[in-house]
Amino acid sequence: MTSEAVLQAARGGDFLVLDHAPGEIFTPEDYSDEQNMLAQTARDFMQKEVLPKTADILKLNYEVIRETMRKAGEIGLLAIEVPEEHGGLALGKVTGALASEISAMEGSWAVTFMGHTGIGTLPITYFGTDAQKAKYLPKFGTGEWISSYSLSEASSASDAMNAKARAVLAPDGKSWILNGEKMWLTNGGFADVYITFAKVDGEHFSAFIIDKGTPGVSLGPEERKLGIKGSSTRPLILQDAVIPKDNLLGEIGKGAKIAFNILNIGRFKLGAGCTGGSKVALKAACEYAKERSAFGRKIADFGLIQSKIGEAAARIFATESMVYRTAGMIDANLEGAHDNATALKRIEEYDAECSMVKVFGSETLDQVVDEAVQILGGAGYVEDYPVERYFRDARINRIFEGTNEINRLLVPGRLVRRALSGALPLFDAALALLDEPRPSGRPSADDKGYLGAEIRLVRGAKKVSLMLLGLAAQKFQAKLADQQEVMGYCADVVTETYAFESALLRTQKKAEKDGEAAAEPFAMALKVFAEGAVSRIEAAARQALPTIESGDMLATCMEGVTRFTDREPLATIPLRRSLALMSLEKNGYPL
Repeated sequence: MTSEAVLQAARGGDFLVLDHAPGEIFTPEDYSDEQNMLAQTARDFMQKEVLPKTADILKLNYEVIRETMRKAGEIGLLAIEVPEEHGGLALGKVTGALASEISAMEGSWAVTFMGHTGIGTLPITYFGTDAQKAKYLPKFGTGEWISSYSLSEASSASDAMNAKARAVLAPDGKSWILNGEKMWLTNGGFADVYITFAKVDGEHFSAFIIDKGTPGVSLGPEERKLGIKGSSTRPLILQDAVIPKDNLLGEIGKGAKIAFNILNIGRFKLGAGCTGGSKVALKAACEYAKERSAFGRKIADFGLIQSKIGEAAARIFATESMVYRTAGMIDANLEGAHDNATALKRIEEYDAECSMVKVFGSETLDQVVDEAVQILGGAGYVEDYPVERYFRDARINRIFEGTNEINRLLVPGRLVRRALSGALPLFDAALALLDEPRPSGRPSADDKGYLGAEIRLVRGAKKVSLMLLGLAAQKFQAKLADQQEVMGYCADVVTETYAFESALLRTQKKAEKDGEAAAEPFAMALKVFAEGAVSRIEAAARQALPTIESGDMLATCMEGVTRFTDREPLATIPLRRSLALMSLEKNGYPL
């Protein structure tokens, strides 16, 4: 993970313009002994300390939740990304993502855990003063204090900068006076610390650390939510709240930098949590399918049930691949970053990838839990089985950390911005497509060697991505942001491409290390995913292009899409069946 090749390859968005070698990415097969040990510790903790208390957690028993958090702190799970000088482990983003994935064995607990270790702790880690870090981080790492976070307001929704909460300096200059109401204070009911945002003098969006019990600070009632009922979500009410002057977090007017950098980190970790949640749902579906009989047979023997299980396994494989590829890139790029400003800049480089992981992971989870309910049938619709809860818990992830619509706009917007700054040669690569010679005959005739068809299709997917981004930027220029539908389709194409290549490189890496026979299960998942991904890429491009181009140019672009996505028909039904049988044998995700 820390090789020179990885460090050179770790540039945001460059997967569109470069062909990376398998050795340049991090995969779950690269976990260190330390990471595997921590993962087992986390699984044991979930099995012994969290899952047996699910009923109490779902009743929002604050004492039980705090006690489990304290126990998580005792074994280091809350200190994974806390700096060593403040009692933490400083183990990096891969390890943090791994812990987030495992926390999703219980959805409400995952929200509590990630709310504390992520958006609750990282703002102080990256933006706090030395005094603030010394005061809060050691206690966050042990679970003695629990942190919470609130950015939104009832009137601002996804437009966080439209906040109405105000902060003014007290006449004596020793404190801030805050007024307003924040929504969705995650962990609010049992937290000791609230991280929130207000506009200084009604103009300068800024961040503040508020301690529980501060005069003028109160909480509204628990929100009655569709899912994640065991997580605390309350309004934060500020009525002439007196906050010490030193509790300003970062600089006046720099709150957006804090909010968006922390959300950026949270997005790929949310993707990790969604990966874990998908595995839990698949496990439940497999176990039920092996037990339930219909028409004299176990439903696990039915082709349409196997199709759902196999498709879920393939989709999880792609999601997991892109999550840990992204985490590995961030870790590699953070090496040598000796100050927070440098670290944040290096993390921000992957803002597009983090948004893609969030969107793709949350939609994978929704698809998997939906099919799990379908496999259980009526049993999946009642509270007697946990799949009903998985279904409700999953829905929030398409809203968390910026809605998927917002993140779809961010993906092409940030890639184009990087291109305009000269950091990503996206436009040059797009222009080069115009000079590319047209092959004679079917391109698929050149699919030779191990995974040759998939290698060619990934390159074709990149070309479709470059064509859409280049043409859209050229057509709409400064008004591209107004073309939200086009941007959404561009995001879908780029995201599917990133997932596809991540799965391909992971499979190639496995084959290079252990041989093609050992990589065969990976290859089956890759091929199943590839067929769907390329179809979705083609469909999205055909939706977007008629709004961007017309006439002969549109016809040329459409011909290009056909050529870039052309492939020999592949019998994916037997591949899904094989993946399903492996999943059923393992009682869950098989790869």
